[in-house]
Amino acid sequence: MTVPNMDIKIIAERIKCIREDLDISVEEMAALCEMSVDKYLEMESGNVDFTFSFLNRCAVRFGVDISALMTGSVTSLLKTYAVERKGSGLRVDRRKDFEYRHLASRFYNHRVDPLYVDVPYNEDALNKPIDTNTHEGQEFDYVLEGQLKYYIGGKIEYLSAGDSIILDSSIPHGMVATSVGGCKFLAIVIKK
Repeated sequence: MTVPNMDIKIIAERIKCIREDLDISVEEMAALCEMSVDKYLEMESGNVDFTFSFLNRCAVRFGVDISALMTGSVTSLLKTYAVERKGSGLRVDRRKDFEYRHLASRFYNHRVDPLYVDVPYNEDALNKPIDTNTHEGQEFDYVLEGQLKYYIGGKIEYLSAGDSIILDSSIPHGMVATSVGGCKFLAIVIKK
């Protein structure tokens, strides 16, 4: 996730405090986040930027909403409904150059993570192996504009506006925009 360095340190301290308050070991969190203890401690110290998967796994284990980790406040969360206006949403950068906006970050205890994703066109990326990601649960992606080359578990699918894909998100998956104007899609991550 791309956040200012001071915010990284604050969020990291918040994660450490919650983990310690809940008496959860570093080893348990490292295993949950599928990383070494050293890598986990590096993230918890705020020396490196966070991934969405890391924050999501911490939030689920701590029993809090991901926005509580980001903002430190559950009082700002809405329990009946939450509206996100066009262009708004909590910015979450999961991959370099991709823009992610979390569309339910203010809704308390949401069961899905809806993300608006803007993928820029990068001609160099078309000829390289696609970077992949894994996380718990399932993911539903619906293309709003443009086209995607979508890698899922060793197979390639090409998706255009109006196409969708649903997948077991524990299988390595990733995508690149194939249309010159980039691609915009709605990703709905369904928690386990």
